Amino acid sequence: MKKRPTTSYQEDLIKELQDPTEAIAYLNAALMDEDARIFLVALKNVLEAQGLGIADVAKVTKLNRENLYRILSKRGNPKLTSIIPVLHSLGFNLAIQPYRHK
Repeated sequence: MKKRPTTSYQEDLIKELQDPTEAIAYLNAALMDEDARIFLVALKNVLEAQGLGIADVAKVTKLNRENLYRILSKRGNPKLTSIIPVLHSLGFNLAIQPYRHK
């Protein structure tokens, strides 16, 4: 039996997130999670998929690179004033939509 080449979940995810429509849906889904850290992990994945490293984002957003590492860590607790420029660096904007009860 021939073995098929495999890719990791992370590699497949990063490839899918290169599509801005997929990235937006992914970030919106992450925002719905009760754990805010999920959004930070998702944001980091989208940045990677779009080919933006921390240094690139720091340059575009004028935010401190060390601060960005801390913001995007699993223990990060960023302010909205930090998240918005990061989203803008991806060409995205933060929006409010009606809450849908489950």
